[in-house]
Amino acid sequence: MPDMSASASLAMTHLVTLAELDEDKVTPGVLGFVVFAVMALAVWGLMKSMNRHMGKVDFKEAAEQDASGSGEAKPQRG
Repeated sequence: MPDMSASASLAMTHLVTLAELDEDKVTPGVLGFVVFAVMALAVWGLMKSMNRHMGKVDFKEAAEQDASGSGEAKPQRG
């Protein structure tokens, strides 16, 4: 079975070349993908929340109802 060991050594040679790292090549890897995915989900959630809150906002100004008749506008809080 010398043929089997030759193919095994050839396969090991290919695996070793795949395992070697190029020190000049920088990749984000799995951690970079996970961080990016979490940030994308956070932005999506914030945009959904903003859209829901903007739907509740009434953009029409309420008519001033001042019983005393003075021309001063009172700030409304609430």
